[in-house]
Parts: sequence; C-alpha cells; structure tokens
Amino acid sequence: MNSRVLTFMVICCVVMPSQLSLADDNNYVSDPNTDSALHIHLPRQVTITNNILELGQISVIRGEESLVARAREIALGRFSVPGQKIVVDRQMVLSRLACSGILNRTGRGAVSDVIFTGAQEVTVQRHQRIIKGSEFIELATSYLNENPPARSVLRFKPVRRPKDIVLPWPNKELELVPRLVENGARNQVKVQITIIADSKKIGIREVTFQLEYESRKVITKAEIPQGGLITPENVEIEKAVSNYPVFADFKLPYGLVAKHKLRPNIVVRPDMVGPVKPAAAVGRNETVLIRLESPGFLVTAVGISMQDAKVGEYVRVRNLDSQRVILCRVSEDGTVEPIL
Repeated sequence: MNSRVLTFMVICCVVMPSQLSLADDNNYVSDPNTDSALHIHLPRQVTITNNILELGQISVIRGEESLVARAREIALGRFSVPGQKIVVDRQMVLSRLACSGILNRTGRGAVSDVIFTGAQEVTVQRHQRIIKGSEFIELATSYLNENPPARSVLRFKPVRRPKDIVLPWPNKELELVPRLVENGARNQVKVQITIIADSKKIGIREVTFQLEYESRKVITKAEIPQGGLITPENVEIEKAVSNYPVFADFKLPYGLVAKHKLRPNIVVRPDMVGPVKPAAAVGRNETVLIRLESPGFLVTAVGISMQDAKVGEYVRVRNLDSQRVILCRVSEDGTVEPIL
C-alpha cells in the first residue's frame, strides 16, 4: 500500500487572528516574560507505536507541571490505515491548545503565551513492519529452487515485482508460506505466498515467473542435398534455451532425409526432414507370384503387377493364366495374396 500523507486539521473551536499572533520566526510570543509560557519543541519527523496521536508523543513540552501534563494528552488525530502519515503544524497545535482551554488570550485561560522551537511542522508515522516485494521474490525463488516445476527448466525470471505489504505489528512473529498455484501458461509458473500471524491469514502476494527450458537445436555442418541422409557427419547438436518445454519432445534426426537442399550453418527444423521412404516391394509390370494358402491346400499362379506397391499395401495383379485382374496384398516375401 502506498503511503499517503494526510494533514489532520481537527479544530473544535475557532481561534481568531486578533487573539493569536505569530512573530516573524513563526514563534508565538506575546509576553516578554516567558516564565509563564508553554514551551513546545517540534522535531521534523516522529515515529510512534500507538494509533492515537497525542501532542506529548510528537513534541517536547516545558512549563508548569500540571499544564504540561494536560498538554501532553491533547489528541491530534488517529492512524486509520497502514503506511499512513500525519502532518501536524504549529497552527494546528495552537488550535488544539485553545480548544482544550490551556491557551486563552483573555487572561482567563491557563496560559497566555506559547513559544515554539524546532520545525514548522512535524511528519508523524506509525512504527510498522514493511515486507518489500523483493523479499517475496527472494522467497519464491528459493522455493522454486527447492521444488523445480519441471525437469528441463533451466532458469526462471520474475515477470513483475509484487507490491510491498505494510503491517501495523512491528514485533509480531510472522510466517510466510509459499506454494505453487495454477497459472494456465505452459511457459510460466506462479508462486503464492500467504502471510500468517497468530495462526490467521492476514495477506497474500503472488510472484509470476517466466520459465526458460533447456533445449537442443540441430545445425548443418555442410550442404545436404535433397534426399540426403542426416548423419553425425553433416549435422551437430547444440544446447539451447527455449521459452517452451520442448526438450522432452526432442529426437535425434539421424537416419532422416532432407526434404529439400539444406545450406550449411542453418538450424534444421522438424519440417525440413522426414523418414526414408521404403522402396516398392512390388514394381509396376513386374512378374509376381500369386499365392493362396489355407490349411490343407496351396494354390499358386503367376501374374503381372499393374502398379508399384509396398509391403502391406494393395495392388492390382493380372493373372497370366486367366487374364483376370485381381486385387492382392503384398506380403513381406514379395509374393501377393488375393483378397477374396
């Protein structure tokens, strides 16, 4: 929460300029006899521990003992939010003294003179504890080091710094509990940190990290012609960093062939290579053995293949005896089996 500077002008009675006057140095002096005056020294900055702001907490007061005791208890405001600052100036102090009956220019009040020393105004803030965003990042990073989100994660970088959190309990023991939460992005991870005091959850901060993964890339060492085989002699494998988890999907390209000519010193993408296409088991216009075998009998004939076909594929074959064209399946031994 950003600190806000608030000036509290709490005036319960109106002090007219004719009743009060300030000297050139802004000290209130109306009687050269200062023994009966109330002396108030204001520092520039004060830090207190209470919610209620009193004059005795922010200044040094000298004078008659009973009046000093009354002046010290004058309320000047209240802290309402963590990180708040209150600015108190001399005019505000004079007004509060007049409202309390301590200061009265008519002679019927307790004192008729107030002498200020020190600053023209004092900035007051409450003693508090601030957990900075950098502390949340450090804790979340340590948590990820001990609990890696994936095997191939090389490093992680925070995307943005979380906001500081201001706590009004400077001495209270706190517990910061990190855990992984769903983020929805493949290349990001989110750590949620819960702030706990006295077994109660008092705040949450989240740190989102960009993940970088260990990867590999294939680089050509020489020109590879179209249809050329990928081997350790013409490519090399280099380590790389990726924003996406591709390491697990990486496969060595050895044994694949180039779909088109590849120049030297380029990165070989998966779409640039493919598997070797097996040669046709049966060629067009090739003489083939038609073989039909069942338990107890075997029938063979000679035919002419009418197209190229691989093992397991279907091919039309013309039976040389009957001149009929039949559909067959190519077997591993190069024979064809009729499809009945």
